[in-house]
Amino acid sequence: MKTDEIDDGLFGKTDVKTRKIITGTRKFNMDPKKGIEYMKENGLLEETANDVAQFLYKGDGLNKTAIGDYLGEKKDFNIEVMEAFVGLHEFADMILVQALRQFLWSFRLPGEAQKIDRLMEAFAKRYCESNPGVFTTTDTCYVLSFAIIMLNTSLHNPSVRDKPTVERFIDMNRGINDGGDLPRELLESLYESIKKEPFKIPDDDGNDLTHTFFNPDKEGWLLKQGGRVKNWKRRWFILTDNCLYYFEYTTDKEPRGIIPLENLSVKCIESKESKKSYSFELFSADDKEVIKACKTDKDGKVVEGRHQVYRMSAATEEEREEWIKCIRASISKDPFYDMLVARKKKATHKV
Repeated sequence: MKTDEIDDGLFGKTDVKTRKIITGTRKFNMDPKKGIEYMKENGLLEETANDVAQFLYKGDGLNKTAIGDYLGEKKDFNIEVMEAFVGLHEFADMILVQALRQFLWSFRLPGEAQKIDRLMEAFAKRYCESNPGVFTTTDTCYVLSFAIIMLNTSLHNPSVRDKPTVERFIDMNRGINDGGDLPRELLESLYESIKKEPFKIPDDDGNDLTHTFFNPDKEGWLLKQGGRVKNWKRRWFILTDNCLYYFEYTTDKEPRGIIPLENLSVKCIESKESKKSYSFELFSADDKEVIKACKTDKDGKVVEGRHQVYRMSAATEEEREEWIKCIRASISKDPFYDMLVARKKKATHKV
């Protein structure tokens, strides 16, 4: 069956251009690069960064996670598109928190540190160009932007018990304005704005987690040992984007649990240590008591995981070795905070 025939079945008898736009949008949500290529090949987009940026900025039906991933790529054309995309935002006469609200609503920040860095660098540059004299350098804007994002998490995430005060927020940002302090009134207004109204994170316009699981590094059945009750249950595991997801059934749209692999390690478990053959486990590389993870409880609520280790069992020795190899390739110590610390030192002249 031809693609056009499939589209007719899915979308009805639409005109050719509309059908191609729908197909291109769907392709973009599954694979941004292929979606853009399809749009260009079918005359829906011109071969210019500005045209692609306009398409992403309008965002009709586009998965905002896919937009963020595409904008964050290091290729020259993607960087041109990102700069044009950021340039479409009007930040003049906005306080920083308002500009951040607008910017972070237009896409979802990708998880990779270098991509975040490029996007936020472009944001800081655009904001400073639109509001000359507010900050001495773009480094100041960059550092303060992340201070605001982290403040939002600290104030509104129920798992954070020690809520920062306005005084602590001000102390955190001393010296970041090219070695000097920012006006207290500015920091107080930023704090109050976030306290009254948290950032709104856009829902993806694509199909649930389809984009996330479209091209996994590895997937398959494993036995997983419970945390509190040490029984073993069969789960479908998907390894992608530096996370390990597990499902009860392969047809489930939402995972039962998510294990981010940052700062974790993986090792084989000898049969004498486990009741199951071909076992392996994930554990914290920093010897923390509980691994950062989440799961869905019996009532369907997302709760924080309580595992000190995650222990799984494969069907064969070969399968275990392949899982360990793929997991090790996905494990990485997130370099983003090191990058942010370096930027803060530069802004405060403490290099």
